Amino acid sequence: MKRQIPKPRDLAPLLRFKKPQVNRKKRRLDAALTIEDLRAIAKRRTPRAAFDYTDGSAEAELSITRARQAFLDIEFHPAILRDVSKVSTGWQVLGAPVSLPFGIAPTGFTRMMQTEGEYAGARAAGRAGIPFSLSTMGTASIEDVAQANPHGRNWFQLYMWKDRDRSMALVERAARAGFDTLLVTVDVPVAGARLRDKRNGMSIPPALTPATVLDALPRPQWWIDFLTTEPLAFASLDRWSGTVAELLDTMFDPTVNFADLAWIRDQWPGKVVVKGVQTLADARAVTDIGVDGIVLSNHGGRQLDRAPIPFHLLPVVAKELGRDTEIMLDTGIMSGADIVAAIALGARFTLVGRAYLYGLMAGGEAGVDRAIEILSEQVERTMRLLGVTSLEELAPRHVTQLARLAPRTLPVEDRD
Repeated sequence: MKRQIPKPRDLAPLLRFKKPQVNRKKRRLDAALTIEDLRAIAKRRTPRAAFDYTDGSAEAELSITRARQAFLDIEFHPAILRDVSKVSTGWQVLGAPVSLPFGIAPTGFTRMMQTEGEYAGARAAGRAGIPFSLSTMGTASIEDVAQANPHGRNWFQLYMWKDRDRSMALVERAARAGFDTLLVTVDVPVAGARLRDKRNGMSIPPALTPATVLDALPRPQWWIDFLTTEPLAFASLDRWSGTVAELLDTMFDPTVNFADLAWIRDQWPGKVVVKGVQTLADARAVTDIGVDGIVLSNHGGRQLDRAPIPFHLLPVVAKELGRDTEIMLDTGIMSGADIVAAIALGARFTLVGRAYLYGLMAGGEAGVDRAIEILSEQVERTMRLLGVTSLEELAPRHVTQLARLAPRTLPVEDRD
């Protein structure tokens, strides 16, 4: 090889210096390419008790681990030589348009994770053209969320309390504020055993103890925000001093049944969706009551550990009930590919909880925008690579669920 000394004009095209980003938050968020990247940032910036409340689940945390693994254990089947220059990621959900096949799930105590809380989520959802769900245990009022997202779709998530009058007063407020959908959560007769919270001494509001002060030292911004903004309060209850589990067990009504669900449906003027369905039989039962949709969900693994995996349940429920009701899915979603797989197997819509909260903890409202952006880009890219241009084209032929956990069948003589 003949060698030569490079000339300046030959080097010039190679010397490309990127303009430095002086905004630390934007630099941090731009470097996050996946929801897992946002999770890593969130863990560094958030005190352990608040992060673990978001990140953790019940007991041995098998339900959430299995749910996430179920999405990893799929095989896509792409079609080639299709024109995918233009892709549509939206369609109708519960009678109104959405720009993307996912929305923000209801999450409790959200301003504890990051002080912008529900306000950040509602505004980001409105910009993206997707629904925002406010939890009964939210830390922004129904009216304030409506004001933060005045032109978007707001959904209200209801836990039925022992005090029925207070529960229905919230429903009436949500209807007056223009919320179009009621999510009735049915899988919390009592609180799950969230061991991380117990070990961290998690309380509402967070308590300043020697351990929490020590944990705060490398995370001063969270504490500055927490101590210099309005005190942590709740959309639906008076101030509480105690653990999360104690609060749930004090408030939630373990006697709620199908007749109560039918009664709630009759009180609400908009769409009613039942969240927390975990068997085909229950999916059929609530559909027969006449609700507008169901969410296959095990509460993000935060209630019954070793609960059914919603993504595994989806194809069976979609085949049996897909013509009768709109089927939604949550639990375990960490990428746009997960969302596309759920739509292909029969879901009309998906809800993301932790994925949104990781963005919130990583960078407030801008972090929520980034989480939605990451998922949106992944949805669109996965659709293009599968050779589809619209959600309507996605079908079970595009996805195979690979078997990792298979039921063990007892010998005939051992069955009863």
